Amino acid sequence: MAAHFKYIVIGGGMMGAAAARHLSQRVDGVALIGPGEPADYRSHDGVFASHYDEARITRRFDADPLWASFAQRAIDRYREIEEGSGIRFFSEAGCLFAGPEPRSHADYLHRATEVATSTGLEIERLTSGELQSRFAQFDFPSHLIGYHELSQAGYINPRALVRAQIALAKRGGATVLDALVTSVREEGSWVEVIAGGETFHADRVLIAAGAFSNLNALLPRPMQIRAAPRTVVFFELDEQAMDVFGAMPSTIVFTEREEDHVYILPPVRYPDGKIYLKLGGDIETGDLARPEEFRAWFGSDGNPEERQRLVDTALQLMPALKERPTSSAACVATFTPTGRPYAGVVESSRIAVLTGGNFVAAKSSDELGRLGSVLLLEGGLSEDDYGSLMTPLFR
Repeated sequence: MAAHFKYIVIGGGMMGAAAARHLSQRVDGVALIGPGEPADYRSHDGVFASHYDEARITRRFDADPLWASFAQRAIDRYREIEEGSGIRFFSEAGCLFAGPEPRSHADYLHRATEVATSTGLEIERLTSGELQSRFAQFDFPSHLIGYHELSQAGYINPRALVRAQIALAKRGGATVLDALVTSVREEGSWVEVIAGGETFHADRVLIAAGAFSNLNALLPRPMQIRAAPRTVVFFELDEQAMDVFGAMPSTIVFTEREEDHVYILPPVRYPDGKIYLKLGGDIETGDLARPEEFRAWFGSDGNPEERQRLVDTALQLMPALKERPTSSAACVATFTPTGRPYAGVVESSRIAVLTGGNFVAAKSSDELGRLGSVLLLEGGLSEDDYGSLMTPLFR
């Protein structure tokens, strides 16, 4: 006999773990199925996730009201999750945006300022001189101005957040299975899920498998999503460098072209015991579609050309990083055509999907997980939750 659950969440990443927690707080019969982080990326032949890291920027300042709202809702629950799980994941270091004075209403910083004003979010606007004097870690170009979000902003540890969500889901009675799902299909009045060679049944299933949502026969037809390779660079810091960079905020820097922006995380201690400052961007091209492409990318150190571009950019912005050892790693961002996440049912209300982080979702993952739980419990989302803006698109 196949084990039967009311609800199965597929994908143990940031959204899936959050969905399982929220479900376990409201109902019994919840299961979370997904493999954990592989011990060796280079030899691993299964699926991966992009939360295998120690720092992601968190902020409410955003040009899209949807993302700004989701961030606020999630951030409001950070301390509750920390206290309930006993796992700390949020560091309130503040978040700084630096960029040219907006020249049109279409510019990101102008739109973000309008959203902040409409929601009552306090953002400190800094002149070029104030930007340089307040944040001596940087050597910003003289024409850049700043937008500083001091409170409820900074960075989260995504690995720790996932651990906290899973711990609370288990405490709520959820069953957590470390297994790879290889098939999902409707069978009469339930959904059949095959994982790790075993068969499970559920009244409803949420697929929150990130960039791998279109693989492994999880969906009856593929969604319109793009899995894009991204390279990140790490600068190893010693205690002397920490005197310079130890108190810096999370930072996003725009150039004349918004698409050339880079994001910078404050120094964080990683599992190898060393302290790293991380830098990444959003201009790499290309798509990942086949399992072997994902395996090759996650098993690499990223793109050497992008690594060098990021190193050069970092040294221009932060000259004190000169001579610091560098390394790099591969990441994947999942984009939708709308720039918003997908949260909706597939063909019937029995199978729902939650994916499409668009490179900004880590900070909002708890709210996205809550929306995923609402999809399973109620079969859809209201307009208060931007439901019509997140309808999945299929090929």
